[in-house]
Amino acid sequence: MDRLKLFSALGSETRLRMLQQLTEGEMHISELARMLSISVPVAAKHANILEAADLIQRKIYGKTHVLQLNNKNIFHALDIFAPSRTVEVEKGATLLQALKKAAVVEVKNVHGQDNIVSTNGEEGFFIYEVDGEFSEQNVNEHKFDREGTVMWKKLEPISILKVNVKFKKE
Repeated sequence: MDRLKLFSALGSETRLRMLQQLTEGEMHISELARMLSISVPVAAKHANILEAADLIQRKIYGKTHVLQLNNKNIFHALDIFAPSRTVEVEKGATLLQALKKAAVVEVKNVHGQDNIVSTNGEEGFFIYEVDGEFSEQNVNEHKFDREGTVMWKKLEPISILKVNVKFKKE
């Protein structure tokens, strides 16, 4: 992922508005231009930048260009801001043992399973990836048989859908 392209693409109010509109679903580029009160050539220029940053995908049907959101790269780009620690453990060490060398972790036993409920004082729910792969094992089950990189992630309440509930008129 080219983070420079990504952050550059996000550095325009017009492109941010385009992304916001595309959260509603895929859209013709001319329709997007009309909604943002910009010309189709200007919308196309901005769409090219968003596409180069892999924030949108384009489908072409003859002369019609339909855009749709691809926001997974926004979340992955934020990984650059995570602090990094290097720890040494014995082969066969658990993830919990490695984490305790890298951070202050609070562990609680929930239904017979150890769960980390706080990392460096930040409470929350946590998941992890090892070398880019998510694991379903808990922190005591995951044992290192080779060196690797763990991305310890706190689940943050990010809205993926806003539902407005209204009552039917009788």
